Amino acid sequence: MKRISILGSTGSIGTQTLDIAAFHPERFRVEALAAGTNVDLLAEQANRFRPRLVSVATKELADKLTGMIPEGIRVLYGDEGVREVAAGNDADVVVSAMVGSAGCEPTLAAIDAGKAIALANKETLVAAGAVVTARARRRGVPLIPVDSEHSAIFQSLNGSRIDDVLALTLTASGGSFRDRGRDELADVTVADALKHPNWSMGAKVTIDSATMANKGLEVIEARWLFDVDYDRIRVLVHPESIIHSYVEFYDKSIIAQLGQPDMRVPIQYALTFPDRPLSPASSLDLAALGKLTFRPMDFERYPMIRLAYEAGRAGGTATAVFNAANEIAVARFLAEDIPFQRIESIVESTLAKHDVVAATDLGAIREADAWARDVAKSC
Repeated sequence: MKRISILGSTGSIGTQTLDIAAFHPERFRVEALAAGTNVDLLAEQANRFRPRLVSVATKELADKLTGMIPEGIRVLYGDEGVREVAAGNDADVVVSAMVGSAGCEPTLAAIDAGKAIALANKETLVAAGAVVTARARRRGVPLIPVDSEHSAIFQSLNGSRIDDVLALTLTASGGSFRDRGRDELADVTVADALKHPNWSMGAKVTIDSATMANKGLEVIEARWLFDVDYDRIRVLVHPESIIHSYVEFYDKSIIAQLGQPDMRVPIQYALTFPDRPLSPASSLDLAALGKLTFRPMDFERYPMIRLAYEAGRAGGTATAVFNAANEIAVARFLAEDIPFQRIESIVESTLAKHDVVAATDLGAIREADAWARDVAKSC
């Protein structure tokens, strides 16, 4: 039986991970759960799965939670609690599903503790890819992708040599506004942006999908996960989200991974790799689907994807700045402080002001992250 802990158990990835654990009770034991402020849902999870440890954001929430769950479950809070869920328990695999750069340091703590990482927190590699991958190599810790696109690449490679790969292509749904031109975006609302046509995701990821920042983050993540340069990473708009991504080899063969847009499939694969047990997802009926459509990525329509490539090629702290500025800009949009298209200009302006330095240690990354947040808040 595999023991798992989840960083971000009340979010979209966390709840679907627990769906998998419930579907395969003979395979998984839930060891520890970390959440933010959703105490009611965390209490439900703790009562159902009986982890040995849970953590929430604050002491006040921890005190409230203690009276809602069975005796014997340790209740912690804050940074210490998250670190304990990541590293201070008997879990074999840590599902890193916290939203944003907050997931970076607990993921590193899990790596240092020798835990296998099921990585759903793309910002960890975006902000600190060099540090994280180097540390994982030293510890012999696998980084298994959970994002549907990176899982598809991982599955399509299937042990092939990266030197035989001509290109990795990440597919993109196009997000909530894929059928609108830029001149139709001036007055879109938060509610409009949160209506993703294919996937059920959290608010931040859904907004990132609408701006294409999410795909930009995935491009940067792919560079570190698969050790390829940016010239070999491509993006293709695929509205149906059936081909989750594909690999083209130098012999011009293409291997793709297809399936319903259901995150439980890549989550389960990350937890059971290399096994493929029965999944709770529904089967894909290609005959009923009839056709798949594609269109090239438009870097003018989606400037955030252009900015992500530019930040990635600049290297160093540029990607941490891209991520931090985007997090602030998205939060401001969700709070209805700025219009939708202002997200892009805040990120571009912040990147333009940044003097890139090497990102070989966490100190430089933290400093760049904090600087970018201050600039993005003041725009």
